[in-house]
Amino acid sequence: MMLVFLGPPGAGKGTQAGLVARRLGIPQISTGDILRDAVARGTDLGRQARGFMESGGLVPDEVMLGLVEDRLGHSDCAKGFVLDGYPRTLAQATALDKMLEGGSKTIDGVVFIDLGDEVVVGRLAHRRVCPQCKALYNLGANPPAKEGLCDRCGVALATRADDGETTIRTRLKVYRNETLPLVEYYGTKGILKKIDGEGKVEDVFAAIMEEISEVRQN
Repeated sequence: MMLVFLGPPGAGKGTQAGLVARRLGIPQISTGDILRDAVARGTDLGRQARGFMESGGLVPDEVMLGLVEDRLGHSDCAKGFVLDGYPRTLAQATALDKMLEGGSKTIDGVVFIDLGDEVVVGRLAHRRVCPQCKALYNLGANPPAKEGLCDRCGVALATRADDGETTIRTRLKVYRNETLPLVEYYGTKGILKKIDGEGKVEDVFAAIMEEISEVRQN
């Protein structure tokens, strides 16, 4: 099963994509995973991407698409995958469709986790991350057992640099301009599944699995 996860920052895409991937027995693939894998393997595309990353520039769409195509060609993707964080723009979405069509494949479903701006701001302002193991916490919904310390490794939790309110609202503006149009794009294809992201993690996951089960039956 081939799935794409969309949603604003703070909607829990990564968490839910990981849960779905484990339930279905397919890999969760994020932009960061793709880049790190290609750079670590020293592929031609990985070296190109590394050059842009080290100079502080954005990796061009054509390079990113090549990296995605390479990653989806791995044997662990034979039964499907969950794309988390890609595509982010209409140009990337159309290019991904064309690439998959070349292999007689199509995206089966797109999970759109919807969340209002003020909820996003509230969530991210309370988000904390472990600088060592990268575990995520929310001081309101998912606090650590010991205040300020990671449950896994006991390291002091930190606030991400991009979780300040001004930065969050800028990220939301970019999301509305560049990524939100994908909702209409996939909606016209009849494969978009809109999920209310305000509930508990387990409730959102249950709603997603219910929608996905319908896709699998069709």
